[in-house]
Amino acid sequence: MSTDRFRLYDAAALAPVIAQMARQVLAVLDETPTVLVGVLRRGAPLADRLQQAIHAIAPERKLTRLDLSVKRYADDLTLLHPDTRLEAPADAGESLRGRRIIVIDDVLYQGYSLFRVCDWLSQFDPIQVHAAVLVDRQRGRLPIRADIVGVTVKIAPADVIECNVPPYETDFAIDVWRPGA
Repeated sequence: MSTDRFRLYDAAALAPVIAQMARQVLAVLDETPTVLVGVLRRGAPLADRLQQAIHAIAPERKLTRLDLSVKRYADDLTLLHPDTRLEAPADAGESLRGRRIIVIDDVLYQGYSLFRVCDWLSQFDPIQVHAAVLVDRQRGRLPIRADIVGVTVKIAPADVIECNVPPYETDFAIDVWRPGA
């Protein structure tokens, strides 16, 4: 079995992407208290990067952070759970109720994870929920769209987008790989 792997964006190319995403976030904010929700694994450190970029542009903006564990696929997109699993801190509702929520994930693949997160968030009566992704593959199976998108990469259905995000990987990068037959 062979694999073809290509680097689409390295850390230097992603720096302006994160800055542009921060500007997109700032464009949707008002005075409503806002929570950045990172989807573990890679969405959490992306949320931290985005929060830092927002602070660099608008240091007066106070955004809180929360992480959710959401799992459906392995890193190679092998299906792990037929129903997307979500685990949240027991006291998460207190920090979410009546807030603007921006859910941050690495890749919008088919929409199942974001759908599960939005469904779970609805019980806390958020003022508004936005989705932010570093990469939108535009291969969704559900009618889920991201409001804030770093890059859009249209690839063949069998190709895989891999976001390399420290601390999980050494380099901050986006790769595409083609699993071989």
